[in-house]
Order: sequence, then structure tokens, then C-alpha cells
Amino acid sequence: MSGHGHGTAAAGAPMSAWELLEVAAVLGLAAAAGGYLVAVLLARVRTPWPARRTIAWLTGLACAAVAVAGPLAAAARASFTAHTATHLLLGMVAPLLLVLGAPVTALLRALPVRGARAVSRVLRSPPVRVLTHPLAAAALVGGGLWLLYATPLLALSHASAAVHAAVHAHTLAAGYVLTAAVVGRDPDPHRASATVRTAAVVLVSATHAVLAKHLYGHPPAGVDTADARAGAQLMFYGGDAVDLVLLVLVAAGWYAAAGRRLVAAAPAAPSPQVAPSRRPYDDERAPARRHARRAARA
Repeated sequence: MSGHGHGTAAAGAPMSAWELLEVAAVLGLAAAAGGYLVAVLLARVRTPWPARRTIAWLTGLACAAVAVAGPLAAAARASFTAHTATHLLLGMVAPLLLVLGAPVTALLRALPVRGARAVSRVLRSPPVRVLTHPLAAAALVGGGLWLLYATPLLALSHASAAVHAAVHAHTLAAGYVLTAAVVGRDPDPHRASATVRTAAVVLVSATHAVLAKHLYGHPPAGVDTADARAGAQLMFYGGDAVDLVLLVLVAAGWYAAAGRRLVAAAPAAPSPQVAPSRRPYDDERAPARRHARRAARA
């Protein structure tokens, strides 16, 4: 792959488009971290917020930052293997961690009632319902992968900072939508069944596998064979690893939901009936008491 690197700008020299892109990406991720923390602080006023969610969100943003800025991001413009690593981080690992952070839940808890209702209406709208369907999200991810690697778009993304930014934005957004549709922790009024969500993960996994095998035998233009094969192997095994995690989370969610349904459907246990206490000699004295009552009436 032809490199379009950038060195440290000389004093007084204007920043290159690639440097501006990295700065903008880091600032955007920092804003996402700050906004989330503010929402969590506001949400905790009403109810406790699990620390694991905050850790997941911040770790996901850190993975995205590694993919778009720094040494790995620079190497990705010259090495197909490094490029594949950035896309695994940006399109699969970071989205999974971000989804586990439950950002929509934090937002809904932090907003006043009117704002929370407005967000809920957006989540229930038909366009969002279509976009967040697991199979639609899987098609968005799979179609984007083939468009990137089976067309000149890959070479163009390494020649143009603007195209590069658009590809990265799509990779992160599509990965997030798919992961949220499959294993989301946020409220979802249109949650698909476990069967449909599993099918979406299997579809994406098959897409990764077929594409990786295609790239192994047919390297993209400008990529040498050894680099292409190493990148294809990373795509194959790395993608399978994350997809396996998704399947485990889907199965765990299904199991927990099935358990809750069984508990809800179980009939309530009858309350124990306490028999009235009786003295052991009551039965023995009963005939005498009846005889006394008859004698009194006579």
C-alpha cells in the first residue's frame, strides 16, 4: 500500500489535512467521553450507575482513538495488516464496548422528562426501527466491507483525508448500530427475537470469512501478497473472535429473559393455612359439655 504519512509539522507550518483529521477525531472522542461522564453524574442523582458501564464506554473510546490517531493509524496507510487492525478496533471492538456502556440509558436518565420523551419518540420512529433491525444493520456492515475492499475505495481512502474520514465514520457507526441491535443494553422498543439477532451475527461472520478468503487470494490493488495474506488472516480470526463474543452475549441474554418469563408465569404459592389450636383434652370433655347443656335446658 502506498503510504501517505505525515510528520510533525515544522514550527509555524500549517497542519496537513491528515493532522487536522486526527485532531478532529481525538477532540470528537474526548467530547463523547465528557458528555457521557456528565450524563452519568446527572443520572446518579436519581439512581446508582454501574461503574462497569463507564469503564466499557471509556475503553471503547480509547480503542477508537488508537484506530484513528497515533502510530497504528499512521501505519495503516502503508500496511494492509495495520489497516485491518484499525478496522477491527473501530468496527467491532470499540462498538461492542460502547454499546455495553449503555449511553442512551444514561442520556434518558440525565434528561428532564420532556427531553427524555423526545428521545424516546425518535427511538420509536419508523426510520430508526428500520435502520436498527439486526438484518438491516448486518447488510449495512457487510455491504460497506465489500464496497471498501472490492472497489477502488480503499486506495481512494488512503489518498484523500476526507474520504478516509468518511470511511472511518461509517465503520464506527455501522458497527455500533449492528452491535446495539444484537446485544444492546439500552431500551429498544423494537427488539428483535434472539433467533433474528443470532442470524444477523452469523451473516456478518460469514461475510467476514468470505471476504477474508477473497482478499487472501486476490490482494487489493497496490498491496503486496504477503501483507494482504497477513491482513486477511487477521480479518478472518479477529472477526470470528468478536462474533463469538456477540453470540455468547445473545445466548446469555436469551437465557436470562427465558428465566424471567418462567418466574413471571409460575403460579403464586398458596399461603399456608394455620389450623386453629386445640387443647388435647377438648375431645374428651365434649360429651360432658353436651350433657350439661341438655340438663340445663330440661
